[in-house]
Amino acid sequence: MNNLSLLFSTVITDDEPIKLLDGLLTLYKRPNSHHWQCRFKLSTGAWHSASTGSDQLAEATTQAIAIYETVKIKLASDLAIKTRTFRQLATQELAAAARVVQANPNKRTHVDYIHIYTKYLIPFFGAYQINDITQEQVDDYVAWRISKMGKEPKTYTQRRHAGLYKRVIERARDQGLIHQHRTVPLLEVAADRAEIRPAFNQQEVSYLLEYMRDWERFGRNQRSNHMRRLCRVYVEFLLGTGIRQGTESMPIRWRALQWHWIGEQRYLRIWVSGKTGPRYLIARHFVIEALERLIAWQALPYPNLDAVIEAKLDRKVFVFPEGDAPHSLDSVFERLMLESNLLKDAAGKNRTLYSLRHTYATFALAEGIDIHTLARQMGTSVGMIERHYSKLTPMLSAERLAG
Repeated sequence: MNNLSLLFSTVITDDEPIKLLDGLLTLYKRPNSHHWQCRFKLSTGAWHSASTGSDQLAEATTQAIAIYETVKIKLASDLAIKTRTFRQLATQELAAAARVVQANPNKRTHVDYIHIYTKYLIPFFGAYQINDITQEQVDDYVAWRISKMGKEPKTYTQRRHAGLYKRVIERARDQGLIHQHRTVPLLEVAADRAEIRPAFNQQEVSYLLEYMRDWERFGRNQRSNHMRRLCRVYVEFLLGTGIRQGTESMPIRWRALQWHWIGEQRYLRIWVSGKTGPRYLIARHFVIEALERLIAWQALPYPNLDAVIEAKLDRKVFVFPEGDAPHSLDSVFERLMLESNLLKDAAGKNRTLYSLRHTYATFALAEGIDIHTLARQMGTSVGMIERHYSKLTPMLSAERLAG
């Protein structure tokens, strides 16, 4: 107790508020609750509160300080402080629609809202954390919806789905669950799509790869440098494999990497467990050099990628030297785009990590890889490739088509 008292600027009594860290952090109990809560003011002037999950003062004090420090780190990294699943937020929208229907049973529109949420949006997006929804998942929803309906929905129906999905995202933003600088992808209406998603051309990719050589070494501090170093290898990995960023690529472990031999030539083969099931993919040769840089930086006890593959190392690939991994690399990639002046494509759209997957597909089609092979490599359907690149394919093959 004597040690604890050094943290407090007021005398400790049973359930009265307790000041910690020179008054920056307050411990208190709510009426009818045994657990200690904590609250503190953010740099924005807003108050943040959370439960420590403990009714023991010593444990609650430690937990409160940990919460305070974690929130500071999240704010510094442009991450949302709290998060919720899509289901949790959509349920709030469902409740609002149900109240309207109960007050006025003839409100057919809100009955339709409930149907769309319960049959489509929540079953597909429900388990995702709102900040973790990617463009790939939004695109997969479009294909999933067609298979569930058995047809392409009419434009009017698509707009209903897009509007209700957007309501959930806006509710999350209103509740401070999405950082002001974070962009969560929205559903679009097929009839409104005029062009493919943002990608990079060959000149931009060459510039980006060269730019990252110096960029990775000049962060604000060691943590920033670590994020940049990991981001550089991650960008090269996505460009060289076409894999989905995030939930498909970040969990990959070294033991999933193998050599695939055709005669005297070897290729890097990677076992991936993705949204459409497990598959092998073949990485471009430059990925090997990027991974060997990562092995050296992580100070793994192996001289090269050959030795790591032979050891079947059961450790995640995309981690810091200490073994911990970032929640995501979206924010550091956005800074890379801003600092390299590559954020906007020719149409003025913002590029994201997802743009690297589109870049891979565009380059592969330009090299003459057929869409069936490309679909298997990328873990998607031929229909999805055709949907996004059918307009682009003739232009990529202009030289051969023109004879």
